[in-house]
Amino acid sequence: MDFFQAQDTAKRKTGQLVLLFTAAVLGLIVLTNILLSLTIGITAMSGNPGQASTAVPDLANMSVEQWIYNSLAVLTVISLATIYKYLQVRGGGRAVAESLGGIPLDPNSKDPKQRRLQNIVQEMAIASGLPVPPIYLLKDPAINAFAAGLTPGDAVIGVTQGTLDLLNRDELQAVIGHEFSHILNGDTRINLRLIAILHGILFIGLIGAGLLRGRLFSSRSKEGGLPIAALAIGLLVIGYAGTFFGSLIKAAVSRQREFLADSASVQFTRNPSGLSQALQKIGGAVYGSNISKFDVEEASHMFFGQAVNHFMNTLMATHPPLEKRILAIDPQWQGKFPETITVLSETEHIASQKYAVASMATSMTPSDNSYLDISDLPDSVGNPKIENLNTAQNLIESSNSLLMQAAHDAWAVRTLIYALLLDKDIETRKFQLDLLGNRTDAGEPEYLNRLLASVDDLDHEHKLLLLSASMPALKSLSHKQYKHFMGIVVDLIKIDNEISLFEWVLYRILVKDLKGHYQRVKRIKTRHRKLESIAQDVVELLAALARVSDNPQVSLIEGLNTAGMAVSGLTSENSSSRQNVILEGQDPNFRRLNSALQELRALHPLEKPRLIKACAATVLADGLLNQDEMALLQGMAATLDCPLPPILLPERN
Repeated sequence: MDFFQAQDTAKRKTGQLVLLFTAAVLGLIVLTNILLSLTIGITAMSGNPGQASTAVPDLANMSVEQWIYNSLAVLTVISLATIYKYLQVRGGGRAVAESLGGIPLDPNSKDPKQRRLQNIVQEMAIASGLPVPPIYLLKDPAINAFAAGLTPGDAVIGVTQGTLDLLNRDELQAVIGHEFSHILNGDTRINLRLIAILHGILFIGLIGAGLLRGRLFSSRSKEGGLPIAALAIGLLVIGYAGTFFGSLIKAAVSRQREFLADSASVQFTRNPSGLSQALQKIGGAVYGSNISKFDVEEASHMFFGQAVNHFMNTLMATHPPLEKRILAIDPQWQGKFPETITVLSETEHIASQKYAVASMATSMTPSDNSYLDISDLPDSVGNPKIENLNTAQNLIESSNSLLMQAAHDAWAVRTLIYALLLDKDIETRKFQLDLLGNRTDAGEPEYLNRLLASVDDLDHEHKLLLLSASMPALKSLSHKQYKHFMGIVVDLIKIDNEISLFEWVLYRILVKDLKGHYQRVKRIKTRHRKLESIAQDVVELLAALARVSDNPQVSLIEGLNTAGMAVSGLTSENSSSRQNVILEGQDPNFRRLNSALQELRALHPLEKPRLIKACAATVLADGLLNQDEMALLQGMAATLDCPLPPILLPERN
């Protein structure tokens, strides 16, 4: 399944969730009405022992109005509980990770195990075209991991201590690749909605447990206690029925997605043995993948392995059996789990890291360095491969160590972003430096001067790499610090009343990747089914790309032809005058492009491959990809929610 098909499937999966939720609610309504009928009958018997024989008929004769009132009450309770939980998880991946007991890792951690994990996450995020997500650690000895988030911009990765201790680099990389697949395919959004839905279904059982505890500890438990106790026990039973329904829903939604994520991880890393051995280690470990130190029941479907065991595991398990997952990857597996008891030492972790760096240096091949092929671009969006991972590793290895260290430091990262925005024009830069001197904290202007010598020599590729690597540190800012930081960013860009191409790209990526973490982002609804319905916006997008190419007119024509669009004769031979008007027309501060992208974001997922392919045709029409084309393409792809792997520019003669 490709990225665009996965996005469309994720949208339709929400409809399936609604149907399953509706069926579960109807079942709970029926069970609750039966319970209340029985409670009324028990109350009648306890108040009139001599009329016990007349109580039983009352069970079947509860009025229609009473059934309606009871049903509305149950529906209200479930709806309110669902909304309450959704408001909690609406905080995105960070809120979920913290609710599970996760501790955020310091992006600049010196611990060898944590550094190895952070390096892997950074490599795979950049290779996927995603912002580098923050990492959370669960202090649990089990081998497990999870990804959570409503969007890639607010996604996080969670890993247990057992995963760090027991897996080598290849195995850990395979597990992280599995989690990135969930982020790319929209599974994390579905999983968070599932948490809210399940909480509503289980809430009636929580009420029953509360009532039962209240009766047990009440000083007046003997006064009319039988009906209330019966009601409490009944609600508790219904709660278990809710758990049953909830587990079935989780199993229905989750199991097949785990197979798909396993397959995507193998394709990404091209190392099936890494994932197979990680799963085998779960089977042979003392704690397996069962999370024991934290309450993860409601989020168990989000984990890499089965986090909670059920007495009906075959029916209600959120994950396929380990044996089936391993055999799907390695058909030659003999069915034996190794005894996983050895914790890798820090020396082994360091050796593993050095081996990875050494192998990385020889992993690049000439074909890896080739620039984008038009036909490959739509397939590469949200579908990273080993070549993309090699490119990301090569970029990281060739990056400036001082700047990369700044990207990982919560204090230094803001100064790094300011440095990336400083203009090459001496007068403009002077105004920018004066602004920073007045609005930054003590020590930042001096640190900025240390960075400038290295920043000024950077190409767009490495600037965008640093921007992506900066995301975990930027997401560690307080909300107040974030607002202050973004205010300075905007003022640095606007100081000369002109927005440059790179300033536009940097700002678009910053907003796209940070807004979901600090603010609630409205979901983009599909409004346009075909490119032709927003033809003028497509022209604006392709024209913006064509303007920065070496041959604008040829680039625009090629892009429109590839999109399969003849917009008002623009692709005909007699339309050169109109093409020139479009290409030479000014777009002050990218206002028209911003407006076009706003509409194009609402394009149906299955139409986006046409658009992406047209963009690639536009920038490659002259056979070359320059710095500005590459940066603009990355900024557009990020805005359109199309994660684009890193583009390694070819060397020009």
